[in-house]
Amino acid sequence: MTQIPVSIAAFKGNAGLPTDVAAVVKADLERSGRLRVVDTAVAGVDETSRPDLAPVKERGADALLVGSVTRLADGRLDVRFRLWDAVKVQDLGGQSYPVASADARLAAHRVSDYVYEKLTGEKGVFSTRIAYVSRSANRHNLWVADADGENARSALASPEPIISPAWSPNGGQLAYVSFESRKPVIYVHDVASGRRRLLASFRGSNSAPAWSPDGARLAVVLTLSGSAQIYLMDASGGEPRRLTQGGSIDTEPAFSPDGRTIYFVSDRGGSPHIYRMGVGGENPQRLTFGGSYNISPAPSPDGRYLAYVSRVGGAFRLHVMDLSSGQVTALTDTAADESPSFAPNSRLIMYATQQGGEALMTCTPDGRVKTRLSGVAGDIREPAWGPFVV
Repeated sequence: MTQIPVSIAAFKGNAGLPTDVAAVVKADLERSGRLRVVDTAVAGVDETSRPDLAPVKERGADALLVGSVTRLADGRLDVRFRLWDAVKVQDLGGQSYPVASADARLAAHRVSDYVYEKLTGEKGVFSTRIAYVSRSANRHNLWVADADGENARSALASPEPIISPAWSPNGGQLAYVSFESRKPVIYVHDVASGRRRLLASFRGSNSAPAWSPDGARLAVVLTLSGSAQIYLMDASGGEPRRLTQGGSIDTEPAFSPDGRTIYFVSDRGGSPHIYRMGVGGENPQRLTFGGSYNISPAPSPDGRYLAYVSRVGGAFRLHVMDLSSGQVTALTDTAADESPSFAPNSRLIMYATQQGGEALMTCTPDGRVKTRLSGVAGDIREPAWGPFVV
């Protein structure tokens, strides 16, 4: 992958403020795998300057980001910036983001999104959100955080386990499984208000919710027939419709981006492997044949890839399949990867792993750029990357 070199000047007026905007932008861009930050020692410039771009180009940067942070009379911060093409000597535009002081990191992520899109032609994901679950002592928490893991806020705390968070397509709701009723039941949580509603509490187990791309339905796993089977439900609730048949264990559904296909895990062949079927349950086909244990399918939003976890010699490692060719690539050499989730632009995969303790990681689909995210202390797992939000 060719990385675009970019230089980031310190933002004027940022000294002494809790958030270093330029540092946040640098971390964002380097985590993306598409951009590489080059130090060109540019100083004393802001968005109103016309910088000398010749030294920037000579020191190996194709672009230069400059900006400032100003405290407004009402206490807010005005984050302003401008991006320059050092090769063509062109102004690539800029923006102003007036934000509450507590939202300075969000403004920095928006700057990163602007720079990323201008230089790559693709939408940035830095101002999106992630969800994950942590356990510390006997306390379980469902967290919502910035895409870099910072600024985590607890959406739900419980003495009983919380698992399988899944974002709605509009980013406004999270479905999850709670054991507070002494059995697994599915709730839908409104992120803004904190209110929630019970979606599925049928006889037996209710688990593994997955939203359809239009947000109208969810695939869920129920044990109404005795074994775990996949059902389809309206997002408002109601009676489920069974999609899979037989006595095998069918679980972990995930919709394709076009909503026509559901990927899932089944042991119908003797051990857990990944299959896909039509959204009505028709024509199930096995996808994974390498290894003896493949779980946690996560299709990329652009429909090109399927990330999943495969057991290799006793180690659970992140893999990705090119869906057009069927080619499989191992992305990690760790031993306990789980729960892959694609960024909404399909350029990063987030997953949980045990690498010097529990951690959330991101990696590019070729596995070359890996970054450890910030997170709260404790046992961290089951990450889910939220969608673009308008």
